[in-house]
Amino acid sequence: MRPTGSVPDRAGLRLRRLIGELVKFGAVGGLGVLVNLGVFNLCRAVTGLAVVRCGVIATVVAIACNYLGLRYFAYRDRQRGGRTRELTLFAVFSAIGLVIENGVLYAATYGLGWNGPLQSNIIKFLGIGVATLFRFWTYRTLVFRRPAPAPAGPADSTGLPAARRQDADQLVR
Repeated sequence: MRPTGSVPDRAGLRLRRLIGELVKFGAVGGLGVLVNLGVFNLCRAVTGLAVVRCGVIATVVAIACNYLGLRYFAYRDRQRGGRTRELTLFAVFSAIGLVIENGVLYAATYGLGWNGPLQSNIIKFLGIGVATLFRFWTYRTLVFRRPAPAPAGPADSTGLPAARRQDADQLVR
């Protein structure tokens, strides 16, 4: 439904929607951070893998969890057509986020020699934060797109535009 009213009313509505979206994205992301850091530390404790390899494994597990949370919670109202397209874009942008996140870890580990458990966790957390900025923008604008507004069209006997009347009829069924 298109907002009506003054410019400040529409701006307020857009701001409230953005805040709601940020809260949902943050809830999913917060769980993803816990999964990411949990798998990262488990991998470091149990395997003999290098720090960045553990970081990549943890990021991949968190990406899978995040997709489910984003698709079925944060962006459940967004378009669902083209699941292949959505998954492909999600994978591509998640891979770029993975490179950003673990690039920060790589630079700190091998460039600065910060390889201790506490240092690695702090750097991993910072890398997640930097990558999250990129992910939020790409996911909301390119992957989980907002549905296109229905065309207004002529009103029928109910006073609703034809496209809106069809939406109302589907809700009743």
